[in-house]
Amino acid sequence: MFDLTLTPEQLEMRDTLRDFAEREMKAAAIHPDRLQPFEKPVMTDLLNKAAQLGIRTLALSEEAGGAGADNLTTCIVLEELASGEVDVATILGTTAALGRSLFDTLMNAEQKGRYLKSFVDDDSYHLAFAGTTMEAGIGWTYHRDAYDEGVIVPTAVKQGSDWVINGRVDAVSNAPLAKLFAVQVRTDSKKNGMNGLSTFLIPRDTAGFKVQSAIAAFGGADNTLTRWHHGTAAAIELKDCKVPAANLLGKEGGCPFADGKLLARNAVASAAISLGVGRASYDAAVDYAKMRRQGGRNIMEHQAIGTKIADCTIKLELSRNMVWKAAWALDHPEAIAGRSLSELPLHVIARVASAEAVHEVTLLAAECFGAMGVMRDMPLQKYVNDGFIIAHSEDTDGAAKLQIAESVAGFQRKQRKLAA
Repeated sequence: MFDLTLTPEQLEMRDTLRDFAEREMKAAAIHPDRLQPFEKPVMTDLLNKAAQLGIRTLALSEEAGGAGADNLTTCIVLEELASGEVDVATILGTTAALGRSLFDTLMNAEQKGRYLKSFVDDDSYHLAFAGTTMEAGIGWTYHRDAYDEGVIVPTAVKQGSDWVINGRVDAVSNAPLAKLFAVQVRTDSKKNGMNGLSTFLIPRDTAGFKVQSAIAAFGGADNTLTRWHHGTAAAIELKDCKVPAANLLGKEGGCPFADGKLLARNAVASAAISLGVGRASYDAAVDYAKMRRQGGRNIMEHQAIGTKIADCTIKLELSRNMVWKAAWALDHPEAIAGRSLSELPLHVIARVASAEAVHEVTLLAAECFGAMGVMRDMPLQKYVNDGFIIAHSEDTDGAAKLQIAESVAGFQRKQRKLAA
């Protein structure tokens, strides 16, 4: 049975993170001096403090040194963190999800022996995945299988017991901070698309491996490129980068993330982070509406403002229910196998629905502030910008909905088998 009653442990985590977000994060994140410039660097001091609470290893199994939190608990924690600062939540959420996949599922014993202790002991140890999966990047190829031909990744050539890798991957999440990368490369030059790809573990200090500067809020030759992601990201370059064959993750020529589990966990985690942004803007609007007086009474008592607050409340509550349901379904796959839940991609539904709702909530919240809502030293302009980024990110745009439509139609994507 889908039960919304939180355990004592979940309640304790939620309350602890809510208090931390209010006391430590929010005031610093929305300080007027920080809100003025468009560029808002990652607040590494807050990131480190949050990491010390165990968020990096939240989803890692207890046997590996983590908290062993399920997807629902992770969503609860990330929503609270994001209500304080969305970039901190995004970075920690990315590391937590990837850490669970790498250390609990994909690494062999020898690889765990080399990397696990450092990851668990070092609060500044973050992870990054530079690559793609069969489910990612589907884009607008509706009801077609040939969506993988544009996959461009670095190439690798075997030399003795090593692989020499050359190439570049753009916009790798967590790259500016990560100490260990899972990098997807082409080890079979006779194949293309998703065929012939392998994934290697590459430490940041490997010779020939370079992380470029973090992507700026605005960039390009004419300053028109816009960063459409939260957290931090940068390109990585590999030039004659020699990686031992022992660093191969899984089998050569196989994508270890092809089962889609990491993608699904990331989707519901991102949806929870979106909720945190929406709730922060909502809380700001409610506090202001209870304080601001006009016409002899607080504006909360005016019908126009009360309606906007009610709309925000409805959108956030419905979105949270969908996010929690999707997270619970990931934790209980037997509910889908037993036909208690539909086989629809609930993680995609949660991600898209929450993104649309939060975008609308941030705009409604800003309207409650009137003209003050657009001032650069006020938090609502930041929340509105955050809402736009969420609504227009790659996994929430119109193309994402096509995955839902294909599921309704019963269409099953197949990877095209390409000749050698």
